[in-house]
Amino acid sequence: MLAGGELTKVDTSFAPLPVHLGTLGMPGITAYFGLLDVGRPQTGQTVVVSGAAGAVGSVVGQIARIQGCRAIGIAGGADKCRYLVDELGFDGAVDYKNEDVRKALRRLCPAGMDVYFDNVGGDILDQCLANLAPRARVVICGAISQYNNTAPAKGPSNYMSLLVNRARMEGFVVFDYAARYQEALRAISGWMADGTLNSREDIVDGLETFPATLLKLYKGENLGKLVLRVAEV
Repeated sequence: MLAGGELTKVDTSFAPLPVHLGTLGMPGITAYFGLLDVGRPQTGQTVVVSGAAGAVGSVVGQIARIQGCRAIGIAGGADKCRYLVDELGFDGAVDYKNEDVRKALRRLCPAGMDVYFDNVGGDILDQCLANLAPRARVVICGAISQYNNTAPAKGPSNYMSLLVNRARMEGFVVFDYAARYQEALRAISGWMADGTLNSREDIVDGLETFPATLLKLYKGENLGKLVLRVAEV
């Protein structure tokens, strides 16, 4: 049971309920503060985000573009990469399932990456650490590649790149920004209203589909926010 003060009233006249679970919910707020407060991108810099076609990553890349940065996404599969570039306006995309990530990053980020927003951890994090620009910022948001491991989580093996490049790696928890949530929602709502930021929800119907839907998340089969709809409202 939650007290009324712990709930947030949403405006369904502006956007339907699923959007308030994604771009106008915790994922969008996470992207906003993780990129702007922790990553601190500056105009003209290069921002790379993993899990780029997901609920958080897709918003990170779009906000990077709004801030005047180059946005490069890492995603699995050609369809997701086309979605990032053709629909969301990313400057480039790396298909980690079908190409050499390190080589692709060097091609797309010849001067290195100024901000890396990490949603996956593991090997992708290692490959990104190998291509940092001087004074880069690495934002640790999640490590979905490690969540189902039966062995200890794989940490970065080339963390010395942080030293060589005088870079910073910092984790964050979005709940630390609770007092500022409305700031993020005002900004994101404004970008959605003027068409500079798009939202996408992957809606699956029926409570009975829960096991398969959960696996869909961990297999990276969704575009945008994955939502399980129990019934029509």
